[in-house]
Amino acid sequence: MNLVIQAAGNTDIGLVRKNNEDNFGYDLRHGIFVVCDGMGGQQAGELASKIAVDTVLGHFRQDRHIAPVSGSSFEGVSPRAVGLASAIQRANQEIHESGARDLQHAGMGSTIVAVAVEGNLFSIANVGDSRIYLIRNHEVVQLTNDHSLVMEQVRRGLMTLEEAAESKMQNVIVRALGTDDSVEPDLADHEFNADDVLLLCSDGMSRYVKDQRMAEAVSQESLEQACADLIEAAKNGGSDDNITCLLIRAVHPSWKDRVFGRLSGVGGQKTST
Repeated sequence: MNLVIQAAGNTDIGLVRKNNEDNFGYDLRHGIFVVCDGMGGQQAGELASKIAVDTVLGHFRQDRHIAPVSGSSFEGVSPRAVGLASAIQRANQEIHESGARDLQHAGMGSTIVAVAVEGNLFSIANVGDSRIYLIRNHEVVQLTNDHSLVMEQVRRGLMTLEEAAESKMQNVIVRALGTDDSVEPDLADHEFNADDVLLLCSDGMSRYVKDQRMAEAVSQESLEQACADLIEAAKNGGSDDNITCLLIRAVHPSWKDRVFGRLSGVGGQKTST
């Protein structure tokens, strides 16, 4: 039996920043969920993250099976994951070209994490240091690898996780949308269990909220309240950045779901503009 997908998200300017460069969006009907964290002066970060969200959502609303751009090929993953890669590469082109047209936006970029759901299966993609967590049976597992300078050092054995958490170089990312004319996202395929929760978030949350607090927040019935609690936890933890979270939960269908369809709630998009 297919599981029912529920979703909720929110973004907050945080306690320090003067503008919100995060954006997120989702479409339950098409099974696509996106969080982006923009970068660049003169509000270019806001623009970059919005372009990314709009482009990925638009791609899945039109034709998710369009081939990857720039002659890229992705092996060992599902067509659903390849669709995510195509959408992200298209977003990269849009941001890169927009920056080239306007000197004020030159060099703008964005991170991205995205999930595509089909039945009880889901695919993930990421570029940058925004993250996707799987919360299953109160255990929290990070599904994505940060494309950041410190995590590259950790993977090479040159730095410990504890040292990375204290490093002043945490914000330096080594892969982003829009900074080059091509990009290669990380891709993976997974399967939902009943009551699984996926948390997509910007680093304004992930660096300041402990795993235990994440698990506690998503254990409540209301995903909207869980988002609010996680944002508040990030603020209480000292976050100095914009804070965004998007929650996806897979549950057994109720009789209403079986009668009226498998999607719970409505698709939505919230941007910083």
